[in-house]
This record gives sequence, C-alpha cells and structure tokens, in this order.
Amino acid sequence: MPPSPGNNDQSSIQQAADQHAEEILERRRESRARRAAALTAHPQPLSIKTELTQVPLAGAAPPASASVSTTAQTAGYLLAVGDSWFDYPIHDILTRLDDNYGYNIESSAHRGDPIETMVSQVGQLDKFARGMDKIVALGATPKAILVSGGGDDIAGKEFGMLINNIDLIPVPGWNDQVIAGVIDTRIATAYRLMIVSINSLCQKDLGRTFPIIVHGYDYPVPDGRGFLGGGGLLPGPWLKPGFDEKLFSDINVTTQMMTTVIDRFNIMLQNLVQEPGFPNVTYIDLRKTLSNSQNNYKDWWANEIHPNAGGIFGGQDGWGAIAAKFQAVLATLP
Repeated sequence: MPPSPGNNDQSSIQQAADQHAEEILERRRESRARRAAALTAHPQPLSIKTELTQVPLAGAAPPASASVSTTAQTAGYLLAVGDSWFDYPIHDILTRLDDNYGYNIESSAHRGDPIETMVSQVGQLDKFARGMDKIVALGATPKAILVSGGGDDIAGKEFGMLINNIDLIPVPGWNDQVIAGVIDTRIATAYRLMIVSINSLCQKDLGRTFPIIVHGYDYPVPDGRGFLGGGGLLPGPWLKPGFDEKLFSDINVTTQMMTTVIDRFNIMLQNLVQEPGFPNVTYIDLRKTLSNSQNNYKDWWANEIHPNAGGIFGGQDGWGAIAAKFQAVLATLP
C-alpha cells in the first residue's frame, strides 16, 4: 500500500488548490459582473419564477417574480467533472441519472481528459464554477458533486509503456514500478488536488462543502473494438494495441491482466477517500457491474472501455446498471 501524503504534501496541495480556486473565482466574479451589467442594460430581460422544495443557500436572493409561474420538479441538482463515462455520445452515466432518476446536472466533463488535465489551469474547474453559479441562481444547492477520472491516464497510445514484453524474463506483463508511478503517484496526486480544489471552491464561494462521489472502473476486455468499431478517425481501440506491441495475444490472459490493473486503480481510490480531510468523499465500487466473461461481455460493453446503452443499440443497458450504483449512494444523501 502506498503511503499517505505527509503534512508537507498535504499543505502544498491545499495551498495549490486554494490559489487555483481563488483564480477561478476571480474570473467568475468578473463574469458575474459583466452578466449583471448586461441584464441591467437589457430592454426587457426575461424573469423566471421557480418553486423549490429545498432550503436555498443562506443569503441567496429568491428568484425574481414573474407574471407566469413555472414549477420545475427535480430529484436534485448535481455538478460533474469527468471523462467519457460522463461525456459519451448519446448515452452515459449522467444521461441515465437524468432520464432514469430525475436529476438536473451541470457538467464540465469532457471525453478523453486525463484527471491531470481536468484539474489543471486550463482544465474543467472554470466550467464547473460556472455550473455552480447556474444552480445557485435558482436558489438551490448541489445535492452532490460527481468526479469521473483516471481511465484516460492509463489507456490510450501510451498504454504499452505500462507493460513489459512477454519474453522479458523474469518479469513479463505489468511493469510494477511504472504502474505505481502512474496510478499510486500521478493519478492519486491529481485526484487529491481535484478534491481539495473542489472543496476550496465551494467553501470560498458558498461557505460550505458538498458530498463528492468518485468511482472506479469495471473490468474491461481488450478485444480491439473502438468507438463504432474504431479505425480511421474514430477513437480506439485503447488497450489491445499496447498488448499487441508487447506480444500478448491471448485475450484470456490480457483480460485477466486488465482485472489486475483495475483492482490496483480501485484500491488506490479506496485508500485515498479514507485519508484525513476527505470526510465528504464517497467511493463507488463498480467492479462486476458489467460482465467480462468471454460468453457475454459484448452484451455489456460497447467497446473496450465503454458500456453498452441497450435498447435499440442492442445488448444490456450497461450505462443504466452503473447509474443505478450511483443512485444507491445519492438516495442516502439529504
């Protein structure tokens, strides 16, 4: 088990997160001022009245009155940052939470983003803060903040670097030192910074933090299928080319190898949310939600790293099965 960050590391992460949060909030303050000026100058701005069942934030102005009253119903407001599991064409986890469970979601997720990119100065947190403004403008508060990331830090064109050649005796297969550097150091550090940055943003702007939900990934099968089959300009495959490069061709062997590295990723997240300072963070274990059996995995997986949508797309509703795991946690929150 990798060691938890020391006090100096925690202090550095907190300092970096606070500075990043302040820079983002300064940009939001400028944007809010421009928006307010534009609405003041507008000859006939539209005012919308909404009725909320939850208590608004302390100090938040109630929605402006209007001649027409509209009542909107929602299971709650969610904020999200993430990768393709939150930003996939047509169907993903967030669309299932919207359609199946009635949530309203403001998302800055962008497919293909590593967690390092999401939390960087040019990452997703500015858009996250903008989404937070939209929720607060309704007099509401986020029920939870969802974070999906790390898969793109592992899979992709550099995936083969994690693997020793099959004939590299005595250590063929995963290169443990590289895996440790990528998962236990690089991804874990980016996750810590993401969580601390989100908490800092919420604390500085709204005076409190909110529940944060993170998740691991399920066990994929590296069969060479990309988006809509992959090839040409289409994304993927993400896994099989790396195994091919290192001469691993038995799909049963490579499927088991993916089980090993996915377990390593999930253990990292399980340990991370138990570190001091993260009492508002919950980890969801998605392993064994989808099948990786050679008999039926294609019913659950649309390609190497994304679930099926079911329905007219065929197979099982993998996205729905995963969203149900999120709902089980969200249902426990106030």
